[in-house]
Amino acid sequence: MTETVFANAKIITEDSVVQGMVKIVDGIISAVDTGTSVPSGAIDCESDYIAPGLIELHTDNLERHLSPRPRVNWPKRAAVLGHDRELAGAGITTVFDALRVGSEADQKRKGYVKYARETADNILDLMRQSALKVSHYIHLRAELCTDTLVEELHEFSSNDHIGLVSLMDHTPGQRQFRDTAKLRVYLMGKHGYDDAGVEAHIARLKELQSLYLEKHRAATVAYAKEVGAVLASHDDTTADDVSASAREGVTVAEFPTTSEAATACRAHGQYIVMGAPNIIRGGSHSGNVAAHDLANNGLLDILSSDYVPASLLNAAVSLGMLMEDIAAGIRKVTAVPADATGFDDRGRIAPGKRADLVRFSLHDGLPMISSVWVRGTRVS
Repeated sequence: MTETVFANAKIITEDSVVQGMVKIVDGIISAVDTGTSVPSGAIDCESDYIAPGLIELHTDNLERHLSPRPRVNWPKRAAVLGHDRELAGAGITTVFDALRVGSEADQKRKGYVKYARETADNILDLMRQSALKVSHYIHLRAELCTDTLVEELHEFSSNDHIGLVSLMDHTPGQRQFRDTAKLRVYLMGKHGYDDAGVEAHIARLKELQSLYLEKHRAATVAYAKEVGAVLASHDDTTADDVSASAREGVTVAEFPTTSEAATACRAHGQYIVMGAPNIIRGGSHSGNVAAHDLANNGLLDILSSDYVPASLLNAAVSLGMLMEDIAAGIRKVTAVPADATGFDDRGRIAPGKRADLVRFSLHDGLPMISSVWVRGTRVS
């Protein structure tokens, strides 16, 4: 039997912050007690916070490791390991790695190159070897308006740890990229397009939407049911968008772009996910609704680090301080994403739960992580 005790800590439970100790036996929380005493052999946390390990539902961070610069491809195994270590350092102990499925058959058009199956194979193989520090699940980002989507989806089965499937349509002039000027800046900056390249790209995407949107949407909804994955929408903009998602069985709404859409998500009982970078920056980089505005109106359930892992704890603490309720902010990155994806063994500091824990202190309002534990083993 292996026992660890964190004592003299500010323990962030689901509903409050209490001074006390957390006892861990064989990777499971066995007790949570109040008080300031430090028993012999315990770790004195010196009044630092102890939070549940963070749960990340949608991160593109692995893509940055796979391609650290435009047209630079990094070895996939090395990329997965680097990504995993970065997440551990950010306090993320459970992650749904977002992998794009769907590419263009004609790669001469500068389309996305197929990569999901090979990347997932590396993730799963490293998991089998116990080489990864945090718990990984697969999130398939289904790009509906692409040539190869259905083919790529069916390269994955229910044995591949698929936890989430999201419905994506990035056709310009709608959803995330209603403002095509923002898209132009993005394409030129990230992919090196010139003006002519941007125009050709936009025209091609609109052509693909007309060919594939409806039939690929239906195929993806059916596939998610087949593999038992939670179905998510992405960038819903209108109440009609949300109604359509709800009819298809969507329970997680990723990044609704307007207050109208978020209000409709709430009416349909969907979990509303917004980006932690949106909170930190004070607004959306795409010109969409600010996450703070949704939070102030009770329309924000879950935070996602999206493209900056370190933003997750930072944003949760920031929201908690604004609400004068740290526990409420932390719930958005722990208990609520656990509920949204069907986990009942993590996301809370309570007896019987996994000992996935993050110790941090605050410096000028910013969280500073000192250690991270997964199933009672220190990983950072």
